[in-house]
Amino acid sequence: MADLIHRPRRLRRNEGIRSLVRETRLSPDNLIMPFFVCPGEGVRREIGSMPGNFNLSIDELVKEVKSVKELGIRSVILFGLPSAKDPVGKDAYAEDGIVQQAIRAIKREVPGVIVIADNCLCEYTDHGHCGVIRDNDVDNDPTLELLSKTAVAQAEAGADIVAPSNMMDGFVRAIRTALGNAGYQQVPIMSYAVKYASGFYGPFREAADSAPQFGDRRSYQMDPANVREALREAELDVDEGADMLMVKPAMPYLDVIRAVRERFNLPLAAYQVSGEFAMIKAAGRLGWIDEPRVMMESLVSIKRAGADMILTYFAQDASRLLA
Repeated sequence: MADLIHRPRRLRRNEGIRSLVRETRLSPDNLIMPFFVCPGEGVRREIGSMPGNFNLSIDELVKEVKSVKELGIRSVILFGLPSAKDPVGKDAYAEDGIVQQAIRAIKREVPGVIVIADNCLCEYTDHGHCGVIRDNDVDNDPTLELLSKTAVAQAEAGADIVAPSNMMDGFVRAIRTALGNAGYQQVPIMSYAVKYASGFYGPFREAADSAPQFGDRRSYQMDPANVREALREAELDVDEGADMLMVKPAMPYLDVIRAVRERFNLPLAAYQVSGEFAMIKAAGRLGWIDEPRVMMESLVSIKRAGADMILTYFAQDASRLLA
């Protein structure tokens, strides 16, 4: 067989050649680190199902954001744990709400970091659903009013990007209109355009104390069996003024990421969610997998599917390896 002309292994002989011809590349610039901010001072409470992630008071959050910036991570997304919850999630849109306070602190103390504000109500409501409850269901249109108020409060606090994640019908249009009316036309919207009703969110609900107190979220988050519906959801958000799109979760929905990438030319994010992180972390701790290798493989798969940016709890670990 010495006369073989085509030998693909030639380009896999050593790391130098493999790196030279590599098609998909990760960079800390493409990674977004999620943080959970809570009231208090000096609070650094590890999340049991998400080792290495914490509920952080604002002073501790600022330290963490400084640390990720030093690793080359330029973007963070914030989720809030309010001091008190109520039926309509008032802390989400209060001027002194926990996330608004955190945004101001980061912009003041860590210039140059892009702060993305998750826009939803589930962490702030005492029932754990993403909006106003009427007849044991989320009432869509009154919820839009609260999401719009939240977006304006986040923009006023200095958020660089608003990221609505609630999956209400018309949520992008409502937020885009509210931001425009308040003079924040320049603030981009990163829409959670395709958010599935997924079992992979479990650890997040521990972290954010946001599990529904009754029922579930299947009446507003997407059915995992559907992909054509995902494209329709994304198209609606594009028409309503979204600047970026997101698919969530990531790895179980790589086909959806690819389908959205091929249909739309907006920047595309994918969220490697808490359950994806927890499974890799747990298997690594048990010695069943090579955790760093699987972590990087998972991130490459998401990027290869078409994501321009990845929200991941592995952002810091991956950036250390990329360095």
